[in-house]
Amino acid sequence: MQTATVSEQGQVIIPLDIRKQLDITPGCQLSFMVEGSNLRVEITHRIQSTKPEDGYGLLVSKLPGERNLAEFDVAKVIRDVK
Repeated sequence: MQTATVSEQGQVIIPLDIRKQLDITPGCQLSFMVEGSNLRVEITHRIQSTKPEDGYGLLVSKLPGERNLAEFDVAKVIRDVK
């Protein structure tokens, strides 16, 4: 059993090995339920971690020639879409 200390703001850090074991990553949502004098925590929504290669093919350029991500201007694309 592992223990954690509640901060002044009511925050608790879930130990790293437990986060890894349960795949709890930033953005995951947890539900808290009181069962008698116990606190039960359930993961209600998981955030899937992604890798850069997961986005392959999402950005398409119709301009001739080879392009690279460093040349991509997100703000310009948003302006052009409007």
